[in-house]
Amino acid sequence: MFGTSLVVENDILDIGSSKFDRGNGSRATGSGGICPPSLVLGEPGQFDVPNVADPAHFCRNNFASACGNSDRNQTVKFAKGTTTLAFKFDGGIIVSVDSRSTMGAYIASGTVKKVIEINPFLLGTMAGGAADCSFWERNLGMQCRMYELRNKKRITVAAASKLLANTMSSYRGYGLSMGTMITGWDETGPQLYYVDDDGTRLKGRYFSVGSGSTYAYGVLDTYYRPDLTVEEAIDLGKRAIYHACHRDAMSGSINNLYHVTKDGWVKIHAIDVNDMHYEFLDEKNAMSQS
Repeated sequence: MFGTSLVVENDILDIGSSKFDRGNGSRATGSGGICPPSLVLGEPGQFDVPNVADPAHFCRNNFASACGNSDRNQTVKFAKGTTTLAFKFDGGIIVSVDSRSTMGAYIASGTVKKVIEINPFLLGTMAGGAADCSFWERNLGMQCRMYELRNKKRITVAAASKLLANTMSSYRGYGLSMGTMITGWDETGPQLYYVDDDGTRLKGRYFSVGSGSTYAYGVLDTYYRPDLTVEEAIDLGKRAIYHACHRDAMSGSINNLYHVTKDGWVKIHAIDVNDMHYEFLDEKNAMSQS
């Protein structure tokens, strides 16, 4: 860097923290917030923060990730909607997701890649805030690669999921919105973990995450068996996403499906959900006539 390096001073970083509370007794009238005395927005070397008395308090009350209708009074609302699922079976792991990104009732994109390819043997899924999931799972990919370079071996799925859970725990309460699955194959065999923005980490045989997950769980609970053949497992992952997209307006567009084996993951297909609708409709009509 040429010239004088730009430094973000501690008084900026400490705004809204208990350290700043102890060092500054002044309070702004009306909001109960702390008034930063010498903050000038737009100065080089400083972060721009909301032009209010207490930026941290403002962000907590207006940009928090909330469930249900609890964010109705916020200035910015997290409008989430997706369906992702993964399950283990005797032939490996199936990961199946939709590709729709929504902002409330507005469909922002129909081609979102909700499976993060962390390495050739490890996959992550995205549900919640697209920016949060994409950034932190790519950050996880960096951590996994660093582990591989340091230790001369691939990281296990359990360790990778623990790294992400630790990161989420350190950012708990900061308004992140994430519900992810970390899955892959290591020396212990196929592994599947669920990790969310609270730092929760669960191991299981199958999970579904997102607004359409209740519909996907209905199909998985009915037809899942550990001894599924590869063809049956692919069909189950495909049908579960289809039925979730059919019932959940926030899910849809393209079904991307991956199969993970001891040799790594393989992308099986990317099929338009509308095409699946007519495929299954013809099947249903044929069954009703027989």
